[in-house]
Amino acid sequence: MILDVDGTLVDSNDAHARAWVDAFAEQGITVALDEVRRAIGMGGDKLMPAVADVEESSELGQQLSKRRAEIFQDVLLPTLRAFPRTRDLVQRFADDGFTLAVASSAKKEELTPLLDIAGVTRLIPLRTSSDDADQSKPDPDIVHAALKRTGCGRDAAVMIGDTPYDIEAALRAGVRVVGFECGGWSRGDLRGAIEVYAGPEELLERYDVSIFARLAPKKRRSGIPASP
Repeated sequence: MILDVDGTLVDSNDAHARAWVDAFAEQGITVALDEVRRAIGMGGDKLMPAVADVEESSELGQQLSKRRAEIFQDVLLPTLRAFPRTRDLVQRFADDGFTLAVASSAKKEELTPLLDIAGVTRLIPLRTSSDDADQSKPDPDIVHAALKRTGCGRDAAVMIGDTPYDIEAALRAGVRVVGFECGGWSRGDLRGAIEVYAGPEELLERYDVSIFARLAPKKRRSGIPASP
C-alpha cells in the first residue's frame, strides 16, 4: 500500500499553494494562486518552471524553495488538519496486513509533521520523499523508491493519491492507483484510477466492496472469501 500524504491524508494542498505564492511575491514575482494550486502535487523542480519559468537549480530557485519551506512550516503547518477518519482508514489497512509506505513530493523535514497531524506516524514506518527521487511526480521515481523500500513487486501494490500527477506516476511505475477527490481534483481529473472516492471517510465506509478488501493479505491467508 503506497500512500500520498498532501491532499490525500492531510488537507494541505491550499497551504502549499499559498506558501509558494507568498514566496514568489517576496521575490517580486506575481503568480496566480489558481495556477499554482493546479500544480500542487508536483515537486518544486516541476512547479517553479511551470508557473514562473524558474529552474529549481538556479540561485533564485534555491531561494524560492527555501523560503516556501519556511512559510509552510512556520506559518501554515500548525493550522492543518487531517481529513475525517484518516487514521481509522490507515489503521484498517494495517489491521488487514498491508505493508504501508509513503510516496510524497514533500520534503523529508515536512513529512513527519504531516504524518503526525494525520495521526499515522507509527503506522507507516516506510517513507519516501522528494529527497529520495531524482525527478518528482508525475515522473515515477518516488513510486519506484517506495516499491524498493517495501520489497514489494509492482503487481502486488496499490497506490492512493489525490492529483493527476499521483495517477500518472503510479501508472508509469506499473502500479494500480485509487484516487481521492479531497485534494481538490474531480473524478474526471483522476482518469486512470481504478476506483475514486471522496476521501478517506468514504473509502472506509465502502471498504468491504473496495479493491482493498479483495487484496487484504490477512483475508487471503485466512481463507476468508473476497468481497464481491
